[in-house]
Amino acid sequence: MSRHALVTGATGLVGSHLTGQLADAGWTVRALVRDPRHAAWLRELGASDLVRGDVLDAASFAAAAKGCDVIFHTAAAITPAAGDWESYRATNVGGTGAAIDAARTSGARLMHVSSVAVYGPQGRYRPDGQPTTEESPMPPIPEHALYARSKRESEELVMAAHARGEIWATAIRPDVIYGKRDRQFIPRMATMFSRFHAFPLPGGGKNTLAIINAASVADAAIRAATTDAAGGRAYNVANEGDTTLRDFVALAATGLDTVVLRVPVPLGIVGFGLSAVQKLWKRFDLPGSEVLQHASLNFVSRDNPFSSARAERELGWSPVVAPVDAIPDAFRWWARERRR
Repeated sequence: MSRHALVTGATGLVGSHLTGQLADAGWTVRALVRDPRHAAWLRELGASDLVRGDVLDAASFAAAAKGCDVIFHTAAAITPAAGDWESYRATNVGGTGAAIDAARTSGARLMHVSSVAVYGPQGRYRPDGQPTTEESPMPPIPEHALYARSKRESEELVMAAHARGEIWATAIRPDVIYGKRDRQFIPRMATMFSRFHAFPLPGGGKNTLAIINAASVADAAIRAATTDAAGGRAYNVANEGDTTLRDFVALAATGLDTVVLRVPVPLGIVGFGLSAVQKLWKRFDLPGSEVLQHASLNFVSRDNPFSSARAERELGWSPVVAPVDAIPDAFRWWARERRR
């Protein structure tokens, strides 16, 4: 018997990869979309039903979830136009509340795509130097870290509903996600590489990046949703090998079929350089400027701090694509879309 899934955020990066993987695995996939006419391409990935609705419309959400075995809740505001707390809270917290209600009324499991942002800007790198795991302390999140606040609050809602016995729920916590159909990370990096053909490498770029391909995130989501023991637990999905910043730039250049000069720079002057890039991004209103304004120097200068050992141990998860192939492919996709 075919299992039925409802995917929110199906036109997004993780949601579209989930739609394809679920369909390939024999699931009947229903996508909750604002306008089915603009989401028709999801049928090519295997979506059998495009339901008009919105995560902020509880009635349409509940109707879409009826008869489903699992709700895969991927919809989230990453860089909303307004950029204020309410714009993050409405979608990330309010939408998650609607997902919980839909799971409660339909009896479906809830698979919530959270984020390593729940650890907060100060919680990623442990003072003892050990990897950040799901048991690591979570310090208070600064008021200005709007995305992190909204993701922690939404995940807490999900886990509290599970703890009360109202629903069965689980969550995964990816770090920076990339891949085909990426509208955030790959576009802004590709734009930078294509315009400047150079990139600074703090300390030589030997640090490993906290990135994960969307295909691997989707695989983890399906594994968590179908593993009974995952109920009430969250999983870091944040490691796909030891891709260094230097490697990443070289693989990106391969995908773009261009030359990107890798410039080693002392760590001490990287902060100044990042500030200059941020100002350029804002001045020219380039894609992802709001994200880059809050970019962490740690991302381009320190090793990936997260551990995915729990997901590997309990879900049998491991990355499903090799970075040496996936990174160039993501940049090739961006180049093709740009030409169109």
